Amino acid sequence: MKAMILAAGKGERMQPLTAHTPKPLLRVGGKMLIEYHLEALRRSDIEDVVINLSWLAEQFEPALGDGSRYGLRIRYSYEGPEPLETAGGIIAALPLLGSAPFLVVNGDIWTDYSFAGLPCQPHAMAYLVLVNNPPHHPQGDFALTDSQVSNANEQRLTFSGIAVYHPALFAGLSPGVRALAPVLRAAIGQGQVSGEHYAGDWRDIGTPQRLAVLDTELAGR
Repeated sequence: MKAMILAAGKGERMQPLTAHTPKPLLRVGGKMLIEYHLEALRRSDIEDVVINLSWLAEQFEPALGDGSRYGLRIRYSYEGPEPLETAGGIIAALPLLGSAPFLVVNGDIWTDYSFAGLPCQPHAMAYLVLVNNPPHHPQGDFALTDSQVSNANEQRLTFSGIAVYHPALFAGLSPGVRALAPVLRAAIGQGQVSGEHYAGDWRDIGTPQRLAVLDTELAGR
């Protein structure tokens, strides 16, 4: 299975740290945030990785190279000066991702989740990893009942930014700026999205304060 790391965003909530450094390349616990994903992917025997780029795109290849130092093959999907949002970025990268289901992970999260447990051939169009609602997102995103994801309003969990998608989920969608949430909600409405609840360590590293907290914790380990 191939993997895609979403790294094109401007990281506006992370200012001023992201004024000159893209958020996935910020250092925490002695290494770049994106390196935790790269190492976890390799431990899960995933070797082909696509990283989408926009904001400060020129910094990624010098920092990560072709992936060989991580035991990976990295290819880059450049979106232009303005990010295409999540679905738009995935659609643009489809020629690099191939015809089989692929893993996608947000570049601005930190987790101890093992990608090895994800299904390579999910029965539905998408398989989402949901987590407990963090304090900054108490309302959650989706409900989960017996591995079926729904749009119900009760007992919602938060989408972790980790998922497996079938390319067919994006069939017929035109290129350009496009958010992922409407695509997922449409598929959920058709019963085409399954998932799991992960109760382990997961962080949305969306602000300098959260980055500092994680840095302190990792240094203590």
